[in-house]
Amino acid sequence: MGKISTKDVEYVAGLAQLALDDAAKERLAREMDEILSYMDKLNELDTANVEPMMHAMEMTNVFREDVVGESLPREIALRDAPQHDGEYFIVPKILDTEGSA
Repeated sequence: MGKISTKDVEYVAGLAQLALDDAAKERLAREMDEILSYMDKLNELDTANVEPMMHAMEMTNVFREDVVGESLPREIALRDAPQHDGEYFIVPKILDTEGSA
């Protein structure tokens, strides 16, 4: 018998408010047991000299530095807008703010 029983699966399913049939309980117990067995194998590895890392591969930031530049002129920014009043974009109202505090 593995580390996970169908009773364990029923308990976790109850916490998650899931209704499982007997076949699903058996399958999940087997799959969860396989996951825990794999974790046991990983725990056998000597990681004393391994530096903790966030990702399995070396990650570098590919973004450029933020540099303050010249702003886009208002006329050009509004030129292709579906609706504008010459100063602002006009967009449909999506939030009802009446009655909010």
